[in-house]
Amino acid sequence: MSKLGTIIVVDDNRNVLAAVKLLLERVFRQVVALPSPVTMLRQIEQCRPAVVLLDMNFSAGLNTGNEGLFWLREIKGRHPKLPVVLFTAYADIELAVAGMKEGAADFVVKPWDNDRLIAALTRACATEKGSANREPQRESALFWSDSPAMRELRLMVEKIAPTDAAILVTGENGTGKTLLSKEIHRLSTRNDKPFVTVDLGALTETLFESELFGHVKGAFTDAKTDRAGKIEEADGGTLFLDEIGNLAFPQQAKLLTVIQQRTITRVGSNKVHPVDFRLICATNRKLDEKVVSGEFREDLYYRVNTIHLVIPPLRDRREDIVPFAERFLTIFAEKYRKPTLRLSSGAARKLVEYPWYGNIRELEHAVEHAVIVCDGSELQAEDFKLRSPMTKDNVPEITTLEGMEAEMIRKCIAKCGGNLTTVAATLGITRQTLYNKMKKYNI
Repeated sequence: MSKLGTIIVVDDNRNVLAAVKLLLERVFRQVVALPSPVTMLRQIEQCRPAVVLLDMNFSAGLNTGNEGLFWLREIKGRHPKLPVVLFTAYADIELAVAGMKEGAADFVVKPWDNDRLIAALTRACATEKGSANREPQRESALFWSDSPAMRELRLMVEKIAPTDAAILVTGENGTGKTLLSKEIHRLSTRNDKPFVTVDLGALTETLFESELFGHVKGAFTDAKTDRAGKIEEADGGTLFLDEIGNLAFPQQAKLLTVIQQRTITRVGSNKVHPVDFRLICATNRKLDEKVVSGEFREDLYYRVNTIHLVIPPLRDRREDIVPFAERFLTIFAEKYRKPTLRLSSGAARKLVEYPWYGNIRELEHAVEHAVIVCDGSELQAEDFKLRSPMTKDNVPEITTLEGMEAEMIRKCIAKCGGNLTTVAATLGITRQTLYNKMKKYNI
């Protein structure tokens, strides 16, 4: 079998470096071993490797994995199509998964299995070699399932991503609105600039201006230094406003002014800062209904809604359930050191029949729980402890205070016709507290 091209291996442990180099020389024509990432980018320019094997920690005494994520971003920023496989200790698996979301092709856990390492590197090279003109979404952290609804959504995303059109992403909690927004940014012409997220549902009204617009020293009691706001941080890139449907009416006018004028003024200052950003907003609310009820400004609605993308709930695309479950199974089986686990046909049937009101997020948690409690080599139906669906004819017994609180909020929302201001007043809590509880209980 002919050898693959060049590989760059970066690891500060010289014993590891020597062992891996000896192993990979059987597979690659050239193995460039680097004890530090300092010269890595220059070596990539000179060697044009087929793949990079990158350790996640380099400084003595540090095991945060942040160095590996930093250098991964540096590589992907300059060479977006170059496959990077992360080399990580067991304790850093979650960071490695985060790295895959930022473009890593795979990760291998230390102490490594030789065949597993070679297979991961070979697979990464094959993916790149087989598609020199590869479509960008192949590198995506978003798992594009093959249901008709998601194929249609994918085509639309690829069409609009290169533009600067404002996009509104809607869908139920847990459908992946944030991941889809990151995918749009990744496919855009701004992908080398920041993607800045603001969770408006968790932002108190008193901190709104400071968080979004920034402030100068002395603007208020705790303003010890000048600070740029989230909108300034997004300059040149993408500003993602999550839960925009929860934004209080007075703040809507301030946001509208920024969107129209593309300038901000920090709290406590008179200096105007121009800003250039692509706006993506997300919500699980029906903004058109909030406009009719007077809770959301009509002019702001049209400013954020040039393109409207809807992510269907998982129960409306049941053909996606098993592929998602198998994807999560791979991740959690690796994390919990059960690499031979597979999904039984009975478990698959149970998953497909369940309504998944919490969508992909609920499915992910269910698979993780099943992996943890499973004793055999297959996940069985009984390993999945799924809650009974809430229907008028089938109301599960509520045995916890949190369950009672969640049910009370659901009933109050229904009674008030979805008017959250009225709901908050009825329950005797602030709108912000209501938003936080709704998010907590996935309402």
